[in-house]
Amino acid sequence: MNQSILDLVGNTPLVKSNRILQKDGVELYFKLEGQNPGGSVKDRAAYNMIKSALDRGEISKETKLIEATSGNTGIALAMIAGIFGLNIELIMPENSTVERVQTMRAYGAKVILTSAEDGIEGSRDYAEEKMRTGDYFMLNQFGNDDNWKAHLKTTGPEIWRDTKHKITHFVSSMGTTGTIMGTSTYLKEKNQDIQIVGVQPTDDSRIPGIRKWPKAYLPSIFDPGKVDRILEVSEKEAVDMSRRLAEEEGIFAGMSSGGAAAAALRLCNELESGLVVSIVCDRGDRYLSSDLFE
Repeated sequence: MNQSILDLVGNTPLVKSNRILQKDGVELYFKLEGQNPGGSVKDRAAYNMIKSALDRGEISKETKLIEATSGNTGIALAMIAGIFGLNIELIMPENSTVERVQTMRAYGAKVILTSAEDGIEGSRDYAEEKMRTGDYFMLNQFGNDDNWKAHLKTTGPEIWRDTKHKITHFVSSMGTTGTIMGTSTYLKEKNQDIQIVGVQPTDDSRIPGIRKWPKAYLPSIFDPGKVDRILEVSEKEAVDMSRRLAEEEGIFAGMSSGGAAAAALRLCNELESGLVVSIVCDRGDRYLSSDLFE
């Protein structure tokens, strides 16, 4: 019996691809992060960032938290801040799906929408400016070591355990890069030969949750030495694979998960043998107001 919803963060299922990949000697597994209570992989980082800041005495119930987000981190922060009785203000682009905004507000967060044209960079600038001029504390997922350490402590060990130490390749979309940084750190400690593959969008593609950051906005937690290879995927590839995941595997997920799965399938088709794990970072129901599944 769980004592808190927080006990359900992590230990997400690993499910084998049975239709999208059918190739002797190569196995593809999807790690279903949408099974976290807040519906995404970001529950892990949000919990670790808030809990660690509380433990260090950096924040209290009197603190006003502020954070820029493109969606999933905001939902996770709203949920976990609410559980700890903390006030949080979330800044996001106005073209974010209505499901995201409503979910954050349902968890008790204040949501401020910034220009869609300025994207997440504009939201980050707004949050930084507000923090400088007011009494706010920013968790700063892009530069907070507690982000990637969440995956060092949980995601990496779970994958190592659940693949019975047989994983050969790990594939993850890159946004804040916390997932790939922490998981890479753990898996490389266990076996240096495990290949870490990051996924970015092609230059002409917009894929929510996957970014190719301008240099000025590159997350400071990102260490290129922890990624062996970067694969680029197009918006069409990400959309098509999101739809295939739902139709062929029964995995209902968002576009960044489709992008990672598309890259993972491309990788699997190169291999003669191996066990590949791809992160499915959230659930598809928070994209129903978009055209992703039309």
